[in-house]
Amino acid sequence: MSDTSPNLVLELLRAIRGDLAALRGDMLEVKERLGLIEGQYASLSRRVDRVGGDVELIKRRLDLVEA
Repeated sequence: MSDTSPNLVLELLRAIRGDLAALRGDMLEVKERLGLIEGQYASLSRRVDRVGGDVELIKRRLDLVEA
């Protein structure tokens, strides 16, 4: 029985190591994709801010708001 116990433990440790390697790869992919989403959000936010400024300018030119 002492021969099978160390082998079982080593087998389990190898399986855990494999699972951790897979998780590490998945996390790298998630981080990359999150970085892309953050960049797209920042770009969209800048566009919305610009449009808001343009709308305010249009309102002032049409005398829809007090200057």
